[in-house]
Order: sequence, then structure tokens, then C-alpha cells
Amino acid sequence: SKMLLNRSTAQIFILPLIISIFTKITIADNNSKFNNLSLMGQKLAKLMSGTNTQPFPPPAVMGPESIMSKKAHGTSATPVQENLRWNVDRDVADRICNFNRHYAEYSGYFRSVPEFMNETNDTPADKEITFYDSNTGKPLFYAPRGRTMEEFIKESRNHGWPSFRDEEVEWKNVRLLQNGETVSVDGTHLGHNLPDGKGSRYCINLVCVAGNPTK
Repeated sequence: SKMLLNRSTAQIFILPLIISIFTKITIADNNSKFNNLSLMGQKLAKLMSGTNTQPFPPPAVMGPESIMSKKAHGTSATPVQENLRWNVDRDVADRICNFNRHYAEYSGYFRSVPEFMNETNDTPADKEITFYDSNTGKPLFYAPRGRTMEEFIKESRNHGWPSFRDEEVEWKNVRLLQNGETVSVDGTHLGHNLPDGKGSRYCINLVCVAGNPTK
């Protein structure tokens, strides 16, 4: 039992590090429309994870691969909403959200969306932005929580994608798969968990969380 415990513990801390290293290798080309965010890292993670049902530490909520099974519109029941927030590209959003498991909007895309950057600048210090599923309109992330907006944007800028921490995730609607893929409970591809020394870090495509709230 001691050997099993040590193996599980090692997976929790070593596996995310390996995923992060391979991810940095695979996103070198920032000029392409889509980046291979973590394909090599995912394959290695799948190989190493074995039967471990919680390769990432709580409060991450793990989900089954069946969440991303084929549905009426790719991995989702419906296409992305017609009028996405911040005027993001709907065609790109639909492709990444519903017909993709490994690719991402180009690194730094969120910084090229003036409507989004303006909202981050105009959000009062005691307020936060809610990020909704581009397909269903369900709340997925809240930022900033436990830090300032400046810190949230700085970390996101450093890593290339909006980067959320555990306390900023709406776990009722978000699931983490064994290989680090981060998805909604309805089958929307969102991004990947790429942990660092501070813990889990969810690097998320802005086009996937640009939905409008459903009434």
C-alpha cells in the first residue's frame, strides 16, 4: 500500500509538471490561427495516469470522457450563441468549442479583443467578470477572485490565455478530464489545466467563455 500511495502522490505533483513542459514546447508558433495546446502532454499524461481517478488535486472535479462524446453538433448539443460577447469570432468559437479537443485560439488572442480588454479596465476593484459557456450560457468562471484584476491579466498575459485558479471555477458546470482537458458539463471544450508551482492553472480560450447568460 505504501508503494501505491507514493506512486499516486508522485502522479499528482510530477504529471502536471510534465504536461506543462510539453505544452510550452507545442505552442511555440503563435502566428497560426490555432495552436496545438498540449497534444504531446496529453498523450504522456494518459500513459502515466493509469487508473488514478484524481490525477489533479481537489477542488478540481473530475469528469468522464463520455462528456465529450459525439452529439448533435460536434461534442455539444447546440452551436455557439449567435451574438457572443466582446465581438469574438463566432466561426472560430464554434470550431474550438465543438469540433476540437486539442487546439486553441492563438496565444495572446484575448489581448487583441478591445471590447474584452476595455471591460477588464472598467471593472471596479470590488467587482468581477463572469465568463459564460459560449454554447449554453451557463456560468463557468469568475475573475478575479482572491487577487486583483491586474494580477489576473498579468498571469493571463504571461501564459497567453485567460488563466483561472481553482477558486475562480464554477465547478457545478466545469469538469476536468484525466489528461488535463477542461470542459463544460455539456461538452464544450474550454482549454487545459496546466499547473504551476501555485497549483492548478486553467488556460481557457476566450472564445469558449464568451457566451451570454441564459435567463
